[in-house]
Amino acid sequence: MAKKSFEENIARLEEIVGALEKGDAQLADSLKLFEEGTKLVTECGVLLDEAEQKVVKLSKGADGAPVESEFTGEAEGNGR
Repeated sequence: MAKKSFEENIARLEEIVGALEKGDAQLADSLKLFEEGTKLVTECGVLLDEAEQKVVKLSKGADGAPVESEFTGEAEGNGR
C-alpha cells in the first residue's frame, strides 16, 4: 500500500471526525473509525517529525553566500 501524504491523511481524519460527531454510526463502525483515526494521527506525527528533521537554517556567510546550519527552533540574533 502506498504511503499517503500528510494532507491526504488530514482530509481522511476530518472525514472520520465528522462521521463520529454525527453519532449515527453503529458502535462497531464507530470503533473501526476511531481506530483508523488514531492510526492516521500517528502517521501524521511521523510525517511532521520527518519534515522537522529536514528543516535547516540558512544564514549569510562571510562572503555573502548562503550557509546551511542545523535548525534549532530558536531565533538567534533577530530579537524574537
